[in-house]
Amino acid sequence: MKILAIDVGGTHVKVLLAGRKVHRQFDSGPNLTPQRMVEEVRKLVVDWKYDAVSIGFPGPVRASKILKEPWNLGRGWMRFDFKKAFKCPVKIMNDAAMQALGSYRGGKLLFLGLGTGLGSALIVDGGHVVPMEIAHMPYRDETFEDYVGLRGLQKHGKKKWRAYVVNVVDCLTKAFEPDDVVLGGGNVKKMKELPPLCRAGNNQNAFRGGFKLWN
Repeated sequence: MKILAIDVGGTHVKVLLAGRKVHRQFDSGPNLTPQRMVEEVRKLVVDWKYDAVSIGFPGPVRASKILKEPWNLGRGWMRFDFKKAFKCPVKIMNDAAMQALGSYRGGKLLFLGLGTGLGSALIVDGGHVVPMEIAHMPYRDETFEDYVGLRGLQKHGKKKWRAYVVNVVDCLTKAFEPDDVVLGGGNVKKMKELPPLCRAGNNQNAFRGGFKLWN
């Protein structure tokens, strides 16, 4: 079975076909509706043949159902019929959970995605995915996302942002006691050095997670 994995982000939508090495992408943003996403993906991969689709979505998902409209994209995602639009089977999961699944090596994994917001997921018991929505929980006088997401980076600058990342990782590792911590997302490259016991993720792992969904 040939799987097409789609990673929907606040800045770009990235796609990769199982067996290929180089992904393709286009810009997303606040005007990206699900219909436009599907249209752009289909144009971008017109020369790729696939049997099923995996979608990593930046928001809460349960049993391949989107539970909430994204704050950084267009509207209409909750009720959209992706299976009908792509004309093949489709599985959807939270984007951080999909990248976490692709990063998993064993034990209990805590994944934190440093991107436009703060993605989070746990992988436990040999590969069971536990999506989480830590981003909007209270932290200091705002939320975790306000300090370690893009807004925090822009507001506080790199030096303070890095310190907040270290502190947040310390808080969450004490809470969840993971065996492995992966920091993913596009902004992990802005860290001079990673907190103790952490390893850097790779956005390619989102595609690996998408492929694993069908195994």
